[in-house]
Amino acid sequence: MPLSKGQAKRKLSGWIRRVKNAGMTCFQSFLKTLRRHWDEITNYFTERRNSGFVEGLNNKIKVLKRRCYGLSNLRRLYQRVCLDLCGYRVFAR
Repeated sequence: MPLSKGQAKRKLSGWIRRVKNAGMTCFQSFLKTLRRHWDEITNYFTERRNSGFVEGLNNKIKVLKRRCYGLSNLRRLYQRVCLDLCGYRVFAR
């Protein structure tokens, strides 16, 4: 059975305690980020959604922008994004 938000908070808090008690300083930066985004991270256990699709799409567009370096026409860049994401069927009307 999946964890509830409350259970997840308790388990994460326990893990944080164990890391601190073990003196694992390599996790300090991660723990700071975890504390700063605590509610957003634990909200996953309510809705079971994440931003993976959007992150993947952003990455594809960033890679495409690097590949199209020097392309100064925004319309052409948009066409290239559509071509890479949807294939040639977009232009076969």
